Amino acid sequence: MAEVAAVNAVAPVHQVLAALQDPVRLEMVRRLRNAGAPVKCQLLYDGINKSTATHHFKILREAGLIERLCADGQTHQRLRDADVDAALPGLLDAVVGGANRAADASA
Repeated sequence: MAEVAAVNAVAPVHQVLAALQDPVRLEMVRRLRNAGAPVKCQLLYDGINKSTATHHFKILREAGLIERLCADGQTHQRLRDADVDAALPGLLDAVVGGANRAADASA
């Protein structure tokens, strides 16, 4: 049975944009959006240690962008697409779309 941590409301736009301005956090959100489902934490980052990743997840949770799920002893993150889109229509489409184009161009 999955356990969901307490969920923050989606923060004001300036706080959401501040959370997304960091390249590591933007990549985490991009991977979550492209997956379309909860993802194991360790699959959401490269090149940083676990404690740094935990810090980035906290900032994204406080901005209301993600929520943490625990199932069978494993922690997953889930993007709160519907909540973010209801509060800030089109923001994730624009930001993640731009990040996808940048990732495709550098590949």
